[in-house]
This record gives sequence, structure tokens and C-alpha cells, in this order.
Amino acid sequence: MNLDLVHDIQAAYRKTLDSMSRPGLIKNIRHQADKVQMESGCFDSTLVLVLMLLDTEVKFKVYSEREAEMAKLINQLTYAKATEVESADYILVLKDAKAEDLAVALRRAYPGDLLNPHKAATMIIEADSVSNERNLSLTGPGIETECYIDVKTSDGWVDLRAEKNSEYPMGIDLIFTDREDNIVCLPRTTQITEQVGG
Repeated sequence: MNLDLVHDIQAAYRKTLDSMSRPGLIKNIRHQADKVQMESGCFDSTLVLVLMLLDTEVKFKVYSEREAEMAKLINQLTYAKATEVESADYILVLKDAKAEDLAVALRRAYPGDLLNPHKAATMIIEADSVSNERNLSLTGPGIETECYIDVKTSDGWVDLRAEKNSEYPMGIDLIFTDREDNIVCLPRTTQITEQVGG
């Protein structure tokens, strides 16, 4: 792995933070992801996010056909501990997860509580693609009027996310990655409307 755990992770962090503060802004972390250079079982961009966000203080849950293998790898790289979804700080739904796993994770993810909304889970989800096609309309903090994205993944996630995030300040934040090393962040404050016929 040629990834510099200081400079490359900082560069990826700045891009992720930019996307989180400006929901719908798609950032590309290929420069960092290309340096991963290891067969990990997930997108290189996902592994960069794992190295950036997970450490000994957090717990995670992986949804994947190779869950045990992935959990072991993530633990070896970050020293974070695997746990059940309800107590996970970070939930990874990898591309090879079962179709229903995204829905299960969204339903069971911890949304924080009124005193500690910041303790809510963040989900990292591998999508077929992330683009600015006009399928989903986004409004809310960090968006001037509205912007558009399209995330090709399991159906039904938009409604499940809205339900999970209905009691602000509680809710979950989502980060989508794709094979092209694009990332897009959807914090809990972002409102999503599916475009009719989009």
C-alpha cells in the first residue's frame, strides 16, 4: 500500500468534508484510492474512507458476502472493533451485500438520541454509480437552492432514510462511493425528493 496515512488521508478528508458540508457535491478521491494497491474486497475509495474514519475508539458493522473476512481486514488496518449494527458507529454496505441488506441497515442503524445526536451511525454504501443526473432533488443546509444527484443502488433507500431521519437532530449520515472513486455525502439535514419519471 503506497497510501500516505497522513497526507493522502488528509487530502481525502478535505474532499469528504467538502462533500458533507455541500450535500450533492460529488468529489473524486481516485488519486488517493489508486495508492491502496491491495485486493481488499471493497472499492479502493471505500477503503480510503475506512482508514480515514475508523480507529480504536469506534465500532463498525460490515454487510458483505464476505463479512467475517472484511471485518478482520478492517480490524487489522484500523483496530476498530466489529459489532452488531445497532451499536455500530460506522456501517459499511459493500457492493456484494445482499439486496435487502441496505434496507436492514437503514432500519437498524442507531440514530443517536436527543442528548447525543452526534453519536448516530454513519453509513458508507457502495453504489453502482454516483452522478449528477436529475433523479434525486436535494435541498437543505449547504445547498443554495437545490441540486440533483443519482445514486444507483438498492431501491427504497430514500424513503427508509427519510423515516430514520424524521426526528431531527437524531438521524444518520450517508456516504456513497462507486467504482470510479466518486463520493457523495448526504447528512441527516438534507431533504431528498425523488423526481417523477427521473
